Amino acid sequence: MTIKHRYFIFLLLIFTTATVTAQRKNPSYQKYIDKYSSLAVEHQRKYGIPASITLAQGILESGAGQSKLARESNNHFGIKCHSDWKGERAYHDDDARGECFRKYRKVEDSYEDHSHFLADRPRYASLFKLRITDYKAWAQGLQKCGYATDRAYANKLIKMIEDYELYRFDSGKGAKKVSAKEIEKQIKSEPKHRRNVYKTHGLIYVQALNNDSFEKIAYDLDFKVKNLRKYNEVPEDFPLQPGDIVYLQKKKKKADKPYYDHVVVIGESMHSIAQQYGIQIKSLYKMNKKDPEYIPEEGDVLKLR
Repeated sequence: MTIKHRYFIFLLLIFTTATVTAQRKNPSYQKYIDKYSSLAVEHQRKYGIPASITLAQGILESGAGQSKLARESNNHFGIKCHSDWKGERAYHDDDARGECFRKYRKVEDSYEDHSHFLADRPRYASLFKLRITDYKAWAQGLQKCGYATDRAYANKLIKMIEDYELYRFDSGKGAKKVSAKEIEKQIKSEPKHRRNVYKTHGLIYVQALNNDSFEKIAYDLDFKVKNLRKYNEVPEDFPLQPGDIVYLQKKKKKADKPYYDHVVVIGESMHSIAQQYGIQIKSLYKMNKKDPEYIPEEGDVLKLR
């Protein structure tokens, strides 16, 4: 093979990878996020519901505002009438034919009703004891509390939040980016923390602390932030919860014995499963012959090696 031929193939691979990556982003989803993110952040401040959860539910339940229920009734959260509803009604097929759904004058009314639906009902009271930044626990709680009958509902919310980085809105700052220099300055003004280093699956790691970040961990351990993000396969601003595993070296292509497979439970994503066993996400997809749109459903069995 000539050098010129190799170079052509190299460019082709780059183009193909870039195209696949771009295809993962649904433009209608992004348009929805741009349009309603400020409203979701406002409702987070008023009611204590993570903006990421509100946006993810709105996208899933309304097909990013394109479903018939959303277009004709401004219902973006799939809320049914129930006995206490006194407003207008619309009828659509769902779990059964001709079910009664709430109809709103405008989309903002749907958002308002969704917030009250969660905040005012004892059924969802346990959610408001969770951290506002713990979108995984909120997603898991919504499914357990019976918001939807879909067994993969929590995992769909989590994938949506991670794929479109909706967690960035949970800080209340929206998409506003803080410069790397500002972050570095803030971290260096704080004392270094002593970090306990552990080992699992032949890999060394640390556990995230309260209000932790990849920047703080990198500073404490004299690592480069970009390397930590690369090892753990996360983008900038990816939030950490206390106890999360943060690897200090590149993950493996398959799990160690005797971990042959994993049974999916509520609230898991391909990323969280990959972190649990110290394997690369792309390898997890490849071993299970899944495309990037796959969402793990409760009860699915995934190969680990």
